[in-house]
Amino acid sequence: MSRRILKSGLLATVAVFAFLPTAGAATASAATIPAPQGIVQYYDYTTLPAPAVQRHHSYRTVGRVTTRHVRLNVRSGPSTRYRVVGHRHSNRLVPVACKTYGGSVRGNHTWYRLPHRKGYVSGRYVRVGHAVPWC
Repeated sequence: MSRRILKSGLLATVAVFAFLPTAGAATASAATIPAPQGIVQYYDYTTLPAPAVQRHHSYRTVGRVTTRHVRLNVRSGPSTRYRVVGHRHSNRLVPVACKTYGGSVRGNHTWYRLPHRKGYVSGRYVRVGHAVPWC
């Protein structure tokens, strides 16, 4: 019971201080505050700069090919209906950019896109240690 009273009293105190005007707020509305470095100010509106465009991706996600004694086909799209554009050998590391939904390979619809748009490999034959973002 005492915890409930303590919590409600604390919440009421915080709410009162949130709605009370402070001395600093009264003077801030009367005078223009200079914008910090890196922030552009137009009239009285302070806006943050646009986020920088990331030009290269860091492909930290790596998967391991799990096929046994067979090369893994790299395809031009996320399905077995796309043409083969390359191969990856068994038990090798494969860098992975993102994952997508595609044609089924033994019940698995996940396909991983390789970096720099070099193709797709089936998620059935690649084991990834970390979370992979969706394309």
